[in-house]
Amino acid sequence: MDTIDSQEIQEKAIKLFNSGFNCSQSVLAAFSDNLKLDNNIALSIACGFGAGMGRLQGTCGAVTGAYMVFGLYNVNKSSDSTEKNEKTYQRIQNFDKKFTQINGTTECRLLINCDLNTKEGKDEFKRKNLKNIVCEKCIKDSINLVEELLIH
Repeated sequence: MDTIDSQEIQEKAIKLFNSGFNCSQSVLAAFSDNLKLDNNIALSIACGFGAGMGRLQGTCGAVTGAYMVFGLYNVNKSSDSTEKNEKTYQRIQNFDKKFTQINGTTECRLLINCDLNTKEGKDEFKRKNLKNIVCEKCIKDSINLVEELLIH
């Protein structure tokens, strides 16, 4: 993956997100061509990571999708497992710092400030249009940071 067209990847991710895939699926699958990963496998792998890991509202799904991109990117860079892990960990730590600087947190519940496990929270999420305002921004931010940390 020598170059990344972040605009193209963002458009693909947002299209996936708006067609019903979760934030994590959207980020990972948007990079599937660059990673030489079957798109359906990417969607399957990331299925449980949306809404902060299975709607637990922990780490944002767009963030976990990016973390998976780093792991897949590094898997072909070295035959040494320790080196692969260390490079992946370093990128994840750098990503976490930068994403937190931009958004204040990587925690889904704090990003959207409502409980997706209650009817009231789901209604608030829809009423405030948080899918478009917060989640799409997190997807775009994640893609931009992946590009920054992998290419620059």
